[in-house]
Amino acid sequence: MERKGLYPAQVRPAGTGQDGLPWTGQDGGVATRIVYTDLDGTMVGPRGSFWHTADRRLTPTPAEALLELHRAGVALALVSGRTHAQLTEAARIFAADGAIAELGSMVSWAGGRETHLLTGALPAEFAGRTPISVMTELGVIEQLVAAHPGRLEWHEPWHTTHSADALLRGRVDAAAVDVWLAERGWGWLTMNDNGAVPASRRMTLDDDALPPHVYHLMPRGISKGAAITWDLARRGLTAADAVAVGDSVSDLEMAPAVGRLWVTANGAAVEGMGELLSAVPNVAVTEAPMGEGWAQAITASL
Repeated sequence: MERKGLYPAQVRPAGTGQDGLPWTGQDGGVATRIVYTDLDGTMVGPRGSFWHTADRRLTPTPAEALLELHRAGVALALVSGRTHAQLTEAARIFAADGAIAELGSMVSWAGGRETHLLTGALPAEFAGRTPISVMTELGVIEQLVAAHPGRLEWHEPWHTTHSADALLRGRVDAAAVDVWLAERGWGWLTMNDNGAVPASRRMTLDDDALPPHVYHLMPRGISKGAAITWDLARRGLTAADAVAVGDSVSDLEMAPAVGRLWVTANGAAVEGMGELLSAVPNVAVTEAPMGEGWAQAITASL
């Protein structure tokens, strides 16, 4: 499979090595034993298709890369904002041997039969309860949506089975929401931006809130990176054994937990992402977007 167009975002431009010589795309700095990958906008493209490029052309490239990953004996774990049930089914399709759901709150393995819930900064008085049940009881979500009329709503219909986070969509300033939460005594919660999604007719948002972003309202201390660290320890592995691939701001949290984080070109092109990438020493950007970029990252990691 051709290896092309891969480069660490701050280290070197595409096609050159650290010594200025042509670079093959092979990431020799990481001896990969496991790949943690985001799904939507990363491993899968438009409308969740594994077989379409960002511009909706058919392509076998992601499937070819996945086949080579399995042939190499490298483990695959899915990391997503999707629910545990959704990821368990996806893990069967892609032959992944584990999953991290709801942006880092639920780690699962053994075909989804074994799970571990991470609740982060959920106050001790609510121990044993799911964060979503606590947020609902306190009226956090209802008040937050009311404070942003036309700019925030439930991410229907995908929000219904979440246990650790409230899945919302719209266009808000996540940092400002965190301030709003703290002012009301809910500083143990944070608003995570999981990237943009296409607008659809089912949405009731104002025009200036489109296209919307997906947000996860969840306890602080829960992140994809923290979940990866827990899962690596369970497996007897370290960050040096792991590679991650993603496309959104929330995926940058995986960087400290792995040897190399790859960001697909579509994610790197998002406004403001360049500045964030410049602060991550072990990040790399692919030339291609979505599934084709994911394939490039996988190939470079083998």
